[in-house]
Amino acid sequence: MEVFTMDFQLDQAVAVLRRTPDALNALLRDLPDEWTRQNEGPATWSPFDVVGHLIHGEEADWIPRARIILTAGEARVFDVFDRHAQSEKSQGKSLNELLDEFARLRTNSLAMLASWQLTTDDLRKTGRHPEFGAVTLGQLLATWTAHDLGHLAQITRVMCRQYTQAVGPWRAYLSLLREDAAH
Repeated sequence: MEVFTMDFQLDQAVAVLRRTPDALNALLRDLPDEWTRQNEGPATWSPFDVVGHLIHGEEADWIPRARIILTAGEARVFDVFDRHAQSEKSQGKSLNELLDEFARLRTNSLAMLASWQLTTDDLRKTGRHPEFGAVTLGQLLATWTAHDLGHLAQITRVMCRQYTQAVGPWRAYLSLLREDAAH
């Protein structure tokens, strides 16, 4: 199977990143908990969990790490990112509150990114990831974009699977509902 890939282009990445809050809002706002709090089993995330995770990424991952690359380069290793911090941070909040918080944080992140007026040379600058070693700013920003898209796919997959039994025999035609579908 041939896979199409593209080179990183900041303006195109920002166009995707800008749309994520609206996509999540359109998909999730005001839905009952049966849609947004269900997951795929132990150690998996619900749509609610994913939005909390995206919030934590805005606070502790993308822009903070980009700032480290731009100011310290490889001299400072990125802080380890807690992929499960949302479990505690989202407690007591509604999904609508999380959606609003994510939209606000993303707007701020993109404003900060724009204020840097990044050049091609800036995108080649490197930082030090605690697991991967040297990474470029361009790779970090490309990962931010792919991360958003991956979590949008995850949310729709989790929601789709709520109807695994309800669709009856059509399950055979719905790839996300088949047992051979990858998580």
